[in-house]
Amino acid sequence: MELFDAVLLAAAFLCALTAGLVFAFTVVVMPGIRALPDRDFLQAFAAMDRVIQQNEPRFLAVWIGSGVALGTAVVLGISALGGVDRMLLIGAGAVYLLGVQLPTVAVNVPLNNRLQALGLDGLDAAALRSEREAFEGRWIYWNAVRTVFACITTGALLILSTGGYEVPP
Repeated sequence: MELFDAVLLAAAFLCALTAGLVFAFTVVVMPGIRALPDRDFLQAFAAMDRVIQQNEPRFLAVWIGSGVALGTAVVLGISALGGVDRMLLIGAGAVYLLGVQLPTVAVNVPLNNRLQALGLDGLDAAALRSEREAFEGRWIYWNAVRTVFACITTGALLILSTGGYEVPP
């Protein structure tokens, strides 16, 4: 196995794990905690986020590793691939950067950080409702965006890792 093939396979694997993580939040975690009262909802989400904020090594290996592996695959793939395959790989890198990593940094992490900074125990029912309303819908929307783009990226990488896309004659 050549270096490019190994890196491409690693990128596909790590991006698939990332897609699975954001997908799980979309279809299980957020719907699961949605039924909780406001304080419990915010506390539950904050508790999950604290695991990430405390630099959980497996999470960091997958999240950061996916970006590093995909970036490396794009750099190596520019010379290793041609035509449609090269464009598919570059497109996958751009989709992942703009559709998964950018919303994470620009929207989801700031929302998480704001939630972590709240003194939930000191908030009354009206303030808890307001904080939840400011957080929940926006976080869910942008996580759904990340889910779609992470799945698109993974699909493209799987196509490439199984021999690429060949244009019929």
